[in-house]
Amino acid sequence: MEQTTAHTAVEPLAQKRILLTGGTTGIGRAIGVLLGSYGARILTFGRHQQPLDETLTAIRQAGGTADGLVADVAKLDDIQRIFEQVDTTLGGLDILVNCAALGAESIREMDDADWRYVIETNLIGYMATTKEAIRRMEPQQKGHIVLIGSMSADVRESGSSVYVATKAAIQGFAESLRKEVNETGIKVSLVEPGAVGSDMQSTTSSEERDKQKTGEMLRAEDIAVCVHYILTQPLRCDVVSVQIRPHLQLI
Repeated sequence: MEQTTAHTAVEPLAQKRILLTGGTTGIGRAIGVLLGSYGARILTFGRHQQPLDETLTAIRQAGGTADGLVADVAKLDDIQRIFEQVDTTLGGLDILVNCAALGAESIREMDDADWRYVIETNLIGYMATTKEAIRRMEPQQKGHIVLIGSMSADVRESGSSVYVATKAAIQGFAESLRKEVNETGIKVSLVEPGAVGSDMQSTTSSEERDKQKTGEMLRAEDIAVCVHYILTQPLRCDVVSVQIRPHLQLI
C-alpha cells in the first residue's frame, strides 16, 4: 500500500533482534509467531524441548528467523546461558519481550518451595533478563523492553495473592524503570491483559473458545497484536502502558 501522510510512519521489525522469554506457550508463543511474520530475528526459550521445537517451527513458517534453547528463567546459570546465546546468535539485542510467568494461588494454599519458585520466575526472572538487556542496549543508545504483566495488579482478586504480588511488583518495576532508562534511549512498555485463554487458565479449550465468542475472554493473539503495535510506533512515541481486557470483563 502506498504510504500517505494520513498514517504515521512505523518502526520496521524486519531483522530486529528480539529475545522473547516464555515464548513456547500461550501469549509468548503468539507474540513470537506474529513478530516473526514481520521478519524479526527471534531467540526464545522454555523449560521443555517439545513445545520449544514446535514454537521455533511455527515462527519460521510465519517468516521469521528463530533460535532457542531449553532454559529456566528462575535459574541464574540459565540466565547466563541465554545471554551468551543472545550475543553469539543475535549479535546484540534490540528488543526484550518478557513473558515468562507461572500462575499461582493464595499463599495459604502453596508450599513454600512452590511460591518461592513462582516469585523467582515471575519477578526475579523479569528483573534479571531486563538488567542483562539494558547492558546490551545502553551502548547503542536504543532499545525496547516490553513487560507482560496482568490486570491482577489492580484487580487483586482473592485466591491468587502470590500471583497478584508478582504482577503488582512488575507494574511498579516498569514505571520506575522507564524513568531510569529513558534518557539512554531505551523504551519501556507494560502490557496488562485481562482474562486470556492460555495454559494458565483452568478452563478447557472448548470453554475458552466459547468465552472468546461471547467477549468474556481474549485470545493470546490479541495480546500479540497489542505488542506489535507498541513495537512499531515511531521513536518519538512511547506507549507506556496498556490494559487490554475482554469486552465483558468489567473489573
